[in-house]
Amino acid sequence: MASNAAMPLQFNYDPTHQLCEIQLAGTLSHDELLAGQARLAPLIEAGAEPRVLVVAGDFGGWQSVGDWNNLDFMFSHGSKISKIAFVGDKKWEDELKMFVGAGFRSAPVGYFESGREDVAKAWLLG
Repeated sequence: MASNAAMPLQFNYDPTHQLCEIQLAGTLSHDELLAGQARLAPLIEAGAEPRVLVVAGDFGGWQSVGDWNNLDFMFSHGSKISKIAFVGDKKWEDELKMFVGAGFRSAPVGYFESGREDVAKAWLLG
């Protein structure tokens, strides 16, 4: 995704630390979620067990269109994700944790308030 400036999902991967950083802004569409999963899947298939940092800065929720109940990615690749950390407004904590299946997946899921990216990264890499 070379030009994601207008997209709510931006994806960066640091192979040295197996750290995948996802920036969310605006309203996330199902197609954008699928595009992010399509970028993460080959890394996992190549043997990475990424730590995922989701920074939900100006996040506005999800579009109502799309098959949001499709859990194929979680079942096929979710067990290879080491940890997931969210950074964002406290109001999104429960919904974002539910969205990634916190409590139903083996990876620990942490939530950190906006501006605490450094604490979230330290938790992920620790």
